Amino acid sequence: MPDAGSSGNSLDAGAARGLLVHSAGPADSAGISAALRSAANAVAALAAGVPVEVVVQGPGVSLLAAGSTLEESVSEVLAQGIRILACGNSLRSVGLEPGELSAGVGSVPAAIAHLATRQWEGWAYVRL
Repeated sequence: MPDAGSSGNSLDAGAARGLLVHSAGPADSAGISAALRSAANAVAALAAGVPVEVVVQGPGVSLLAAGSTLEESVSEVLAQGIRILACGNSLRSVGLEPGELSAGVGSVPAAIAHLATRQWEGWAYVRL
């Protein structure tokens, strides 16, 4: 079952369209940092209130754990209203539980399903 900060498979009907930033790949702090910076830049450039999510898939989810080298960056991005979500399948692959993520980071059962759902809802998709 997803944690309290996750979206699960069902999303609110009529939710505002937003920007979905997808970070997939190795446990590379430079790659995840770039995705977080790009999301923050988008929030600054887009109209007020446009939701932005960063979905992390693959071994890089380990960098979303509490105490990781990216914890400060994650906190700063969350403070801007950006939602950060870890793939539940990827978490299992690296041996982490959703409760071990940095405060405020959510999870979804499967990143691929979340990405598809958001696209069907009309969200813009960017993979970094």
